[in-house]
Amino acid sequence: MNIVLAPDSFKGSLTASAACAALEAGLRRVWPDAAIRARPMADGGEGTLDALLHASAGGAARSRMRVPGAVGVDVEADYGLIAAAGDSVAVIEIAQVVGITDAVAMSVEAGARSTTGIGVLMRALLDRGVRDFRVGLGGSSTNDAGAGLLAALGVSFRDARGGPVEPTPRGLQRLATVAVDALDPRIAQSRITILSDVDNPLCGSSGAIAVFGPQKGVSADLITAFDATIARYAALAEAAFGRHVADEPGAGAAGGLGFALLLLGGTRASGAEVVAQLVLLDAALADADWAITGEGRSDAQTLRAKAPFVVAQHARRAGVPVTLISGAVDPAALPALNRHFDGCFALPSQPATLQECLDHAAAWLADRAEQAARVRASGCLR
Repeated sequence: MNIVLAPDSFKGSLTASAACAALEAGLRRVWPDAAIRARPMADGGEGTLDALLHASAGGAARSRMRVPGAVGVDVEADYGLIAAAGDSVAVIEIAQVVGITDAVAMSVEAGARSTTGIGVLMRALLDRGVRDFRVGLGGSSTNDAGAGLLAALGVSFRDARGGPVEPTPRGLQRLATVAVDALDPRIAQSRITILSDVDNPLCGSSGAIAVFGPQKGVSADLITAFDATIARYAALAEAAFGRHVADEPGAGAAGGLGFALLLLGGTRASGAEVVAQLVLLDAALADADWAITGEGRSDAQTLRAKAPFVVAQHARRAGVPVTLISGAVDPAALPALNRHFDGCFALPSQPATLQECLDHAAAWLADRAEQAARVRASGCLR
């Protein structure tokens, strides 16, 4: 058996590499001598930094910097530097700075959070000579449409009296003017690649606040007000930059951080496709008998260019059966998922608390891989 393992990370429990190891452990209970190729995946969210550094091997280095988190409390944020044609490419995973798993940030109201720390990190890297950025969007706790990022890079936000405005959703309620005169000029000399699986616009019923705000603590009664504040800020920012991007796909990614990066001249790319190319997924699938992918939770959103769906597309093109093994699978999404995967499996085999699922993720993932392999070995899964 030639098997390709290409899961995303299981948020809060397993990195993509750890998920590969667990899957392999289960498979070897059935086929001890199988040829197994691990291709850890990511799609712009948590695990993107690991995947890109893993793919770059000797030409990459992981570093750490202390920067403000979503509510101003300093966090230790990992980032990567990849050597490319004599230059350094910086890999920033925004979940490292303003992640939704940051309990301190999530304990503070959503209107008080900002992406300032991302801008601080980018400015420090500019100081070190970096002019090429790959920014993985996903897993953020913020809803400021990148106002904090822009402020840290020199954009000025003022109220009607000329006073400074805090770059948070709450502060932006007083916004009257946006000025870009002091924007760091090195940004214009830089290349920014936005890695994301999200194609939502910034505002409206399918925008950042309406779709992703509730999971970040924006209550239902505040959605309309938050969205109106962000829409007004966006109009002022677009006028200042002379660029209209709020309606572009991906502007609503990471609480609207995609909007700010597009304003800065960033270009959007499918995070999962970029990772697939870097890890040589197609080459691994060329003579494979079976592929396995997965993620923390699979639902209808999985089919919107998330890592498992991209893996499935590549596997189909190579004529390779592909199975999904995730921490949880939404039953309502099974009919759609079944059109793309040869079997969809979830981890818990019995009622379990969230903490138990996190604690036993590796063992349960190995068990599910073993059982899927036994079905395939019996000839039932083709």
